[in-house]
Amino acid sequence: MASVPTASGKNGSVTMLDVAHHAGVAIGTVSNVLNRPDGVTPSIRDRVLASIDELGFVRNRAASKLAAGVSNTVGVVLADLANSYFTDMVRGAEQSASKAGKFVVIGNSDIDIAKQRSYLTFFDEEQVSGILVAPLGGVIPPEDGHIARQRPLVILDAARQTHAHCAVSTNNVAAGRIAAEHLLGLGRRRLVFAGGPIARSRALADRLQGAQDAVADVEGATLEHMSTDEVQVHDGRRVGALLAHRDADALPDGIVAAADLLALGIVQALTSSSSYRFPDDIALVACDDNRSAYDSIVPISTVDLPGQKMGSTGMRLLLEELADSAEHEHQHITLDPTLTARESTIGR
Repeated sequence: MASVPTASGKNGSVTMLDVAHHAGVAIGTVSNVLNRPDGVTPSIRDRVLASIDELGFVRNRAASKLAAGVSNTVGVVLADLANSYFTDMVRGAEQSASKAGKFVVIGNSDIDIAKQRSYLTFFDEEQVSGILVAPLGGVIPPEDGHIARQRPLVILDAARQTHAHCAVSTNNVAAGRIAAEHLLGLGRRRLVFAGGPIARSRALADRLQGAQDAVADVEGATLEHMSTDEVQVHDGRRVGALLAHRDADALPDGIVAAADLLALGIVQALTSSSSYRFPDDIALVACDDNRSAYDSIVPISTVDLPGQKMGSTGMRLLLEELADSAEHEHQHITLDPTLTARESTIGR
């Protein structure tokens, strides 16, 4: 066995050449062991691996990626990692990617279009093999379209429109309908849909439409829309405060909240500043099953959006495109939500 050489790489790092000298093989053999091990005889492969272990060699994946022209990394850009809906997407995507031998790197746009663009640009410059993105508004802005044309990209939580890429969306119209039908089935007739801004969110507009469709099917049922700036807890508290000051005959007997955090704020405001109780006076159902709302003093009924399935489905579509981009045909897959009834509508 050759003596241990002085590391020749930058900052004293061990290089493939060092490993080759130590193992007494050509540098191409080291490359084959790292990238195509099945093509190397077991005895030589074991010798090279022993040298790698003894020298502490760490492969430069950036260099390997450039040399091979491919990457085993997928970039994922999500709107809000504080929302478990999006963390579920990551979990589903990562599980599918791991089975395919790929790694997932996450960027959180934090509901900021500039941050979203910077992550898309970063992943493009890093030459990731593909990108999953849950973009604000459910669509890729036209000014970012060049990134989507340069490498495979799948849109998660996509709007209902036609896309130039593979896309996965939740049937938000069905989510709103399911929520309202649950309340109507419990005999509630004076409903409020709380949440907005509808003009800036296709998903929320779809949920409102679904609730309106359900109410229109029931004689004597009404639906009032209470818009909010966002769908966070403080927005819900404002809605709850407004309702708490109403006379009893002007109070709804059922509320569809556009999101769970909004519902959480409504529960907090009404239980702390009024005599109204859930579900005796008001039944409440939300949309998205955000685990951040699980600590609500009143467990909240919700329409569960399939985040984990969305992430795994999106990764499957991306992997299919990577495997055969020439024959790949883009698909738009829509997933159905489901209802989880809890104390806020059905009591204890």
